[in-house]
Amino acid sequence: MPNLTLSLLEDDYAVCRLPPGAVAKVDTSPAFALVVRAPEETTVVCRPHDAPEGAEIDPGWRCLRIEQTFDFSVPGILASVLSPLAAAGIGIFATSTFSTDYVLVKANNLAPAIAALAKAGHHVIGQSKARLEPRDG
Repeated sequence: MPNLTLSLLEDDYAVCRLPPGAVAKVDTSPAFALVVRAPEETTVVCRPHDAPEGAEIDPGWRCLRIEQTFDFSVPGILASVLSPLAAAGIGIFATSTFSTDYVLVKANNLAPAIAALAKAGHHVIGQSKARLEPRDG
């Protein structure tokens, strides 16, 4: 498995839950955001201040983006990131786009997550200026 480069996105994120079939409008212009509609719920990942009204909100997440892109036939890319985090006891929220994968960890686990990824041979960029704890408010 190759060593990967992950970028730490600047913003804090919230994972939000809405009822099934809910329509969620999220301001995504400058930031990563995700809306998933499933039969049992609608899930939104966005900056906390962009969270949909009425949503159950779990704030305090930080987001890591895998910088490389791989063909869908390449196995184990996401697992190579998730396995060291699991071994370190760090819970995650993972999602994928057509081009890459994103892994969110709670802000209070960011420093140990970066350490676990480095120990596994991965490189995280953006952490030198990163806040390792969530912002207040």
